[in-house]
Amino acid sequence: MKPTLATQLDAEAMFSALVDAMRAAVPEQAAFVGVYSGGAWLAERLAQVIPGHHPVGFVDVSFYRDDLSRAGLKANVRTTQLPFPVEGADIVLIDDVLFTGRSIRAAINTLFDYGRPRSVQLAVLADRGGRELPIAADHCGGDVTVPADEMLELTRDAAGHFQFHRVPRAR
Repeated sequence: MKPTLATQLDAEAMFSALVDAMRAAVPEQAAFVGVYSGGAWLAERLAQVIPGHHPVGFVDVSFYRDDLSRAGLKANVRTTQLPFPVEGADIVLIDDVLFTGRSIRAAINTLFDYGRPRSVQLAVLADRGGRELPIAADHCGGDVTVPADEMLELTRDAAGHFQFHRVPRAR
């Protein structure tokens, strides 16, 4: 059961709902690929609790963003790490928040630089709506409502537990 509006920012409850949604639907050998940084944290933790063998990789979408020429390159560019062959693999792409769909499009472009996967599923902790591209999650922890002038930021504590925070949107 997806969290309701009253529990919309309970990231741990959303994580439990995401695990429940994925448990029976994800191939046992699927690789988990997290989008830095929240998706990377989720991929690591999901690989520990979803049945099967799930190698974990990470993608940085900085160079594939469609606003790169306007917004510039972010200071925290990371290295894409895919320690398994992408060609022919079943992949679950994982991100913390699905909003416009542009980051997911960029992540898929990144994946295809490394090969042609057999299948790609999308798992997100929170879906806040507002899609600008035809992208939908296969697995979702919950739908949230956040004002247009705010963003959701995922953090994790020393024990690895997740929290969502509302932060003002950068202009």
